[in-house]
Amino acid sequence: MKINENMRAIREARGLKQKAVAERIGVSAVTYSHYETGLRTPDPYRLKKIAEVLQEPIQSFFEENLNESENKQKVAN
Repeated sequence: MKINENMRAIREARGLKQKAVAERIGVSAVTYSHYETGLRTPDPYRLKKIAEVLQEPIQSFFEENLNESENKQKVAN
């Protein structure tokens, strides 16, 4: 899973609409939609704000990516 996919999954699990998150972080709904589809990457400030709105540690956006990297390293060794 990519960061944008994690963002979407967490938002949906919280029952929030894209527009609601966008308003709370100060971007347009279109911009937020682009974050979730991977067309744009949120800067660190916005990523922090998204984590706060979703009430989730920022690390959650990266978790599966980190696990995949660890697993690839184990297989390579």
